[in-house]
Amino acid sequence: MSYYFVANIKIHDNEEYQKYVNKVDEVFAKYNGKYLAVDDTPKILEGKWKYSRVVIIEFNTESDFNNWYNSKDYQEILKHRLTGALCDTILINGK
Repeated sequence: MSYYFVANIKIHDNEEYQKYVNKVDEVFAKYNGKYLAVDDTPKILEGKWKYSRVVIIEFNTESDFNNWYNSKDYQEILKHRLTGALCDTILINGK
């Protein structure tokens, strides 16, 4: 069973957000996740979409996700994403 981390992001401070981008792959490589999509131009089919980027990451287990998201390394850089952008994120059980 897979778990999917989905982040809808609207960047409002490129410099601050870039601090996150500069480190995220290094931290992410330590965990069992897989990027499925990073898109700055998704095609809106219904409704209004207030974001500028969507990211979808697959994890094999919820534990893998928790180990990444709650790790000290990730928490240290997460502050740059949250300061530099509006972020709405969810974790989906892929069953």
